[in-house]
Amino acid sequence: MSIPNELKYTKEHEWVVIDNNIATIGITDHAQGQLGDIVFVELPELESNINQDDTFGVVEAVKTVADLFAPVSGKIVEINNELEESPDLINSDPYGSGWIIKVSVDSLNEYNNLLSNEDYKEFIE
Repeated sequence: MSIPNELKYTKEHEWVVIDNNIATIGITDHAQGQLGDIVFVELPELESNINQDDTFGVVEAVKTVADLFAPVSGKIVEINNELEESPDLINSDPYGSGWIIKVSVDSLNEYNNLLSNEDYKEFIE
């Protein structure tokens, strides 16, 4: 199971990385493994605003359905439309082509308070 050092994590199993005030958000390798084969992703509206800890979408897997929670607040500036045709990208490449949304971040304080990869490892053990 992969837990990249450069990412931050939530206890709801989302990951986030910020580059030039744009947060890329997805779900962790651990989460996709627990869900099983992902068959559908409900994506939010482009340009909508989200607040930290709000639900912004849903992932449907063969086993279950899971809400997606925002790790940071901001405006959604990009959605991974490839997930509409290939939701299994989350299973095969959760930290790469399986990203879900990109958000223009309101505050870096929220990001700085998320879990480090070490904290996340401890949390899931």
